[in-house]
Amino acid sequence: MRALALTLVTPLCLLAACSDDGGGGNNSSVTMTLGSIGSLTLPSDTTGTGTESTGTPTSTDATTDANTSEPVTSSADSGPAPKFDIGSPPDGGLPEPDTGCKKVDLLFVIDNSGSMADEQINLVNSFPDFVSEMQTQLSNTDSYHVGVISSDSNIYNGAGCQMHGGLINKTGGASSSNATCTPYASGKNWMSETDDLQTKFACAGQVGTGGDGNEQPMYAMLQAVQPQNNAPGACNDGFIRPDALLVVVLITDEEDDHEVQACQQLPQSGSPAEPGDWYNGLVVAKGNVETNIVVLSLIGPTNPMCPALDKCNGGITGAELSPRIVQFTELFTNGFIGQICAPSYKQFFSEAIGLIDEACENFMPPG
Repeated sequence: MRALALTLVTPLCLLAACSDDGGGGNNSSVTMTLGSIGSLTLPSDTTGTGTESTGTPTSTDATTDANTSEPVTSSADSGPAPKFDIGSPPDGGLPEPDTGCKKVDLLFVIDNSGSMADEQINLVNSFPDFVSEMQTQLSNTDSYHVGVISSDSNIYNGAGCQMHGGLINKTGGASSSNATCTPYASGKNWMSETDDLQTKFACAGQVGTGGDGNEQPMYAMLQAVQPQNNAPGACNDGFIRPDALLVVVLITDEEDDHEVQACQQLPQSGSPAEPGDWYNGLVVAKGNVETNIVVLSLIGPTNPMCPALDKCNGGITGAELSPRIVQFTELFTNGFIGQICAPSYKQFFSEAIGLIDEACENFMPPG
């Protein structure tokens, strides 16, 4: 299991000790084409630097020049000194800065191919403790959205959501909950803190094993966060919020790759593009603030390794090595990798809470 990748952030300067002159930068854009994902416009950040100035209080009384005996008046006497209204601190100190995330969007990307039955049950069993511990640690967070997608265009999903990235509202097929999971309290296709999350997630999270063997979890993830799929009336209506911390949980026992030969069958394409493109696509969807994203990947890590998944001979235990998903995850400041073949995911989620807490504390509001 990889150690947490934490970034120390310089604390905000105290209001009485420094000032920002409002210097801005020039924004330009670069367009990147990601195969069938479409074109993404990535802003290039050319930031100007401001300057700080300090001054000393001046008296409004005239003084006398020692050489001329003429009164000399400071140029600062042309008007009253500026005043800053910083409120009345209750304890006589400076007010605390308003930091931290107030909202969290949790997106679970679950492989629904034929070898994933045990892993889905493991996830469902670990979920309640994960959410409970997260809500305890993020005590100032008052709103949660929880959504589930599969690694393909789930044919069992409800009307309007049978595409890559459509939030699960109905399951079907082998090893699934085989149920309609809605209605959720939101009236949409995502759960919130007002739902019975244990029951609702157990329905949506057990998405089944009848999915396409050509898994495309990264493509599904990117589609789930696209504005058009979160627009009013769309399948994911209102799920992704610009002012929320985004936590993506990936769970798959196979690599998302471009297999030249897949068990003597047709070649498997995997998701379009490459790990760097997946990273850029997700960052763009979150307003180009990558630290507002946490990626938790339960996969076949390169070290330590899971037992090999012999999928070409019908194997259902173990996992493929997933170096491309590892690469994607490690591009993020807040990326964390665990073993999908672990007997329980509770320890993985418990260790990930600290990373989520750190990202929440350092959350940068949009704009």
